[in-house]
This record gives sequence, C-alpha cells and structure tokens, in this order.
Amino acid sequence: MIVNPIKRRPTRKIRVGSVYVGGDAPISVQSMTNTETCDVDATVAQIQRCADAGADIMRVSVPSMEAAEAFGAIRKRVSVPLVADIHFDHRIALAVADYGADCLRINPGNIGSDQKVREVVAAAKHHGISIRIGVNGGSLEKDLQIKYGEPTGQALLESAMRHIDILDRLNFHEFKVSVKASNVFLTMDAYRLLSQQIDNPLHLGVTEAGIYRTGTVKSAIALGGLLMEGIGDTMRISLAAEPEDEIKIGFDILKSLSLRSNGINFIACPSCSRQEFNVIQVMQALEERLEDIRTPMDVSVIGCKVNGPGEAKEADIGIVGAAPRSLVYRNGEKSHLIDTNQLVDEIETMVRQRVQELEEAKSKEIIRSSS
Repeated sequence: MIVNPIKRRPTRKIRVGSVYVGGDAPISVQSMTNTETCDVDATVAQIQRCADAGADIMRVSVPSMEAAEAFGAIRKRVSVPLVADIHFDHRIALAVADYGADCLRINPGNIGSDQKVREVVAAAKHHGISIRIGVNGGSLEKDLQIKYGEPTGQALLESAMRHIDILDRLNFHEFKVSVKASNVFLTMDAYRLLSQQIDNPLHLGVTEAGIYRTGTVKSAIALGGLLMEGIGDTMRISLAAEPEDEIKIGFDILKSLSLRSNGINFIACPSCSRQEFNVIQVMQALEERLEDIRTPMDVSVIGCKVNGPGEAKEADIGIVGAAPRSLVYRNGEKSHLIDTNQLVDEIETMVRQRVQELEEAKSKEIIRSSS
C-alpha cells in the first residue's frame, strides 16, 4: 500500500455554517447555482441535486435586494451551507446576513466606503459568519492592469493583499481567499505566492475553465498540482455545465489524490480485444445505478485475467472477467463465480450489501464508543 505523501499547508480553521474549512478539516467541495435566484423553486431544486451529489457548500448569486429576499426563502428550504455572492452593494450583504447566509463572498475594496465595509464586517461578526475574498484575473483593479500590463501571479497577489489588509485592520480574520484565473499556470502561480503570505484557508479554482471536458482537464491539472503541494482547503470546479457535475469532478480529483472519499472509486480497464465482456457498457451502467452511494469503497472491474486478479486483490469488490462466468473477489480474497451476462445486476447487489455491512459496523462502533 502506497502511503499518501501529501502534507497539507497549516491554515487557520474557519466555519461556513456547519462545515469547517482549513486546519485539519477535510477539503470541502462546492459549486454555484446557475438558476435565476428569484426563482426560488428552481434554485432550491438545483441546490438539492448538488447536495445529493455530495456538495459541502453552495454559492448563490445575489445581485439585487429582490434576490436577497429570495435568498432568505431559499435558506429556509435547504440544509447545505450557503455562500451569498455579492458585488458592490453593501446593503445586499447586510440583508443576506440577516437572512441566514453562512458566508459572504465580497471584495472589501469594491464594496464602497470604509464605513460601508465596517458595517458589513460588523454584520458578519454579529451573525458569526465568514467572508470569502475572491480575486479574479479577468477583473483586476485598473491600476494593477496598468502596473502589470496583464494579469500575473504577482498582480493577483497584490489585489488579494489589498482586500486582506482591510479585514486585518478591522480585526476580522474569519475569511478565506481565492485568486482564480482561466490560465492553468497563472492560477497555480498566484496560489503559490499567496500561500506564502497568509495562513487563512484558500479556496481553489480555475475560473471560467470552459466546457465539461476541457474545463475538467484544466481544473484537474491546476487544482491537482496545488493539492499535491499541500495548497488548498476548499475547491470549486468551474464549468459551463450542470453544477452537480462540478461536485462529482471535485470529489474525483480528491479521490485520485487519496485526500477524500465520497462514494465508489471505480478501477476499470480501458478495454482491449482480450475483454470477456463489454467493459465500457458495464461501467456506464454501474456509474448510473450506483451514483447515490456515498460510502467510500473501491470496486475493480477488469475485463480479463491479465490484470484482473492484481487489481481485484486491492479492492473491496473485484471482478476478473471471463466467459461464461467471471470471478469475484471480496476484500482481496477469491469469493465466487457469477454469470458474466448478469454483471451489472450482480455487482450492484454486492455493492449495496457491502454498504449495508459497513454502515452496520459503523453504527455498532458508535454504540461501543458511547457506552
């Protein structure tokens, strides 16, 4: 067994509702709604789909006072922590703080006068909520655009430190920071620079990464690289796709780095002429059927006996393909043979049985610990 070599950067722990970010807290995965916020039903439904996919935190854009009122209604109907995304108008920040926001996404330097910033910070302190500073390579301050000529890691760092200094002067430290760009190298450079300057938690993301496939690749490279260096406490995969897909990909990245588990980690061969069954078809069916599973588990599905046994021995459930019957491994040991034509049904049944076993064992352990 290879030990995870990643050592996370020590950071301050803050709270976003019921979720802790930073310190020894698990790296949280979040997304943002793309519905019209004033359409409360549609927004609630989208948040629930993301929560079902495992979302720890959801962000909601609040561009107007009408949207702030809708945010209040949304807050009452969902349990996942909500971040209110606000630009320029401090009155909206004050309103959503009253309506139950768990975090305010603002840039203090853009919110208005010193007095307005003080009011927002005072509201955050009063309600016990955190703030996220969000710097974006596409919306740097004009003087920084002139100074640097183009977005650079140093430019994003300077912008972030301006906002951070404002909160520091107001003795407010419950905040996290993001320095996002659409370029992989620029994003990584900015986060590396910022991680050397502050101990506040960092929110990772490649902004405007693109459509599903290319955006996933960009995000996996940039965020995966930073996470391997121990940088990052929470993350969003920003795609031109459904927000629940962002959640799934975020967890896939964390699972690949053994930083966090959420559901099944499938090990499947890319398939070749040796395959004894249609691996691609089986995997597509299994991913769809078992999408609701949140219990961490390794399931290996290999189409032939060349690599099958080796992978199966390392999995909770492993399949070594053969015709007419395939060999099943459980917890690294040979178990039984199953009809290869019934693989999907058989694997689903075994996985759900294993989930039940693990949950029962967990419940017994909790009882023993409390007695």
